[in-house]
Amino acid sequence: MAEPVEEPSNRPSDPWGRIKNLKSKRNGSNTWQVVAGSAVLGLVVATGAVLAAGPWDNGQRKAERQLAAAADHTGGAHHGRRLPGAPEPAPSAPAVLGALDPVTRSAPQDPASLRTALAPLIAAPELGTRVAASVVDTATGKQLYGRGAATPMTPASTVKIATAAAALSALGPDHRIATTVRLSEDHRTLTLVGGGDPTLTPAALKSLAASAARAVEKADATGVRLTYDTSRYTGPERHPIGKNPNLAPVTALMVDEGRLDDTDRGPATRSEDPAGDAARAFADRLKKAGVQVTGAPREARAPGKARTVATHHSAPLAALVERTLTNSDNDIAEALARQTAIAKGESADFAGARRAVTTELEKLQVPTAGARLADGSGLDREGRVTPALLTTLLARAADPERPGLRHVLTGLPVAGFTGTLSTRYQDGTGTTGTTGATGLIRAKTGTLSGVNALSGTVVDPQGRLLAFAFLAAGSTAPEAAEAALDALAAALTGPGG
Repeated sequence: MAEPVEEPSNRPSDPWGRIKNLKSKRNGSNTWQVVAGSAVLGLVVATGAVLAAGPWDNGQRKAERQLAAAADHTGGAHHGRRLPGAPEPAPSAPAVLGALDPVTRSAPQDPASLRTALAPLIAAPELGTRVAASVVDTATGKQLYGRGAATPMTPASTVKIATAAAALSALGPDHRIATTVRLSEDHRTLTLVGGGDPTLTPAALKSLAASAARAVEKADATGVRLTYDTSRYTGPERHPIGKNPNLAPVTALMVDEGRLDDTDRGPATRSEDPAGDAARAFADRLKKAGVQVTGAPREARAPGKARTVATHHSAPLAALVERTLTNSDNDIAEALARQTAIAKGESADFAGARRAVTTELEKLQVPTAGARLADGSGLDREGRVTPALLTTLLARAADPERPGLRHVLTGLPVAGFTGTLSTRYQDGTGTTGTTGATGLIRAKTGTLSGVNALSGTVVDPQGRLLAFAFLAAGSTAPEAAEAALDALAAALTGPGG
C-alpha cells in the first residue's frame, strides 16, 4: 500500500487568492516602501477580481489584461483627479503576471548565468537525495538549464499538468460532461445516468428532478421506480492508495466529489458510496417535485429504449482544468483522465486512462520515454515523469498555435495569492508581498511523503516566458523542501527574486 499522502499539497485554500495582511511603515523617508505597498495592493486587487472578471483572454483573465494594458502609465494615470498642490501619486501597479506574449521582447536568457544562479540552490540539502530539473524558453523550446532533465521521477501532483493537457487536447476546452435522466418506454422507470462529472451539485439534482417530474406528469405516470447508472466508468472505484481523504471513490456519478462536509477543496471525509448517495438525494428531490417514487433506488443501466428527459452539463472543460490545477483537485483530475480515455476509445479505468493520456502526450510530441502515468492525480507513488516532459507540455500550452491548451497555464496557482501557492512566497511572519517573486510565478505544486515538486512558468528579466520543473525526492522536511523549491523558481525572475 502506498505511503500516506502529505496534506500540504492539498490543503484547503482560497482558489482565487486570499487578501493578505500587508505591512507598512509610516516613516516618510521610506518612499520606496509606499510604492512597493501600492504595487502589492494592486496585485491583491487584481487577483481578487479574477473570479468576477470571467473568462481568460489570451492567457490572462480579463482583469489581468486590463491592468496589464495600463502597465506603461505612471504618475497616477489611474488614481483619479489630483488636487492642486498634492504630491505626485505613486506609479500604477503592474499586472499580477505579464501577458503570454510569444514575441521575443529582449535578448535571450544567458544559460551560463542561469546555471550560476541555480547551482547553489539546487544543491540545498533540504531538497533530499535526488533532484532533477529543466528550464526552457517557451518561445524557442530551447532548454536553458537541465539537471537530469530526462530522468523519470515521482511527480506527485505536478502530473496534473499532463492530465489537464491531455484532456484539453483530446476533448477541447468547450467540452462539457453531461448527467442525464432517462424515462423508460413504459414510463415506469427513471434512471439517473452519471456521465463522470464530480462537480455535480445539489442544485443541479434539483433542476434535473424538476425536469424529470414534468416528463413523468406529461406521461401521466402514477409512480416510478428509480435506478442509477454508473456504467460509463469501469474497473475498480478505489484508487491504488486505498481509502484516503484526498480522493473519493472514482465513479461516474457523485455529488460535490462525495464530500460529507461543506468544503469544496482539500482533504475531507468522503462517502463510501457516492453514486448511491447521489441517487438517494435525487429520489428526495423527485418526491419534493411531486413524483411518487416506489422503493429505494437501485443500480441498473437505463433501458435500451429509454428517452432522455433531463440533462445537466458541467462547466466547460477549460474551467474544470483551471480548478484542477489551482486547487490540486484530485477528484476532477481523475475524472479528466477517464474522460480522455473515453474520447480515445480506451476503457474508462485507471489502466485505460494511463494509455489514453500517454497516447495524447505523444500526439503533442512530448518526450514520454520513461514516463508512467499511473493515475490522473499524482497520488500514486508508482507514477513517473521527467522534468523535460513537464516543461515541454508547458511550452506547448504557451504556443500561440495551440490556443486550446492555454488553460494549462492560466489554471496554475499564482505565487502568494491563489490555490496551493496562496500561503507560499511569504516572509517569516506570514506576510505576502515581501518576497520579490510574489505574484510573478505560476506553478503547480506536488507533495507526497519524501517527494516535493514545483513546475510552472515565470517571466525572466529579459521579458521572456520560461517554463520550469523541479522534482525532488528523499526529503525529510516538507516545508523546508517547499521553501528550497520556491527559491529555485524565484531565482528565475532575476536578482532579488
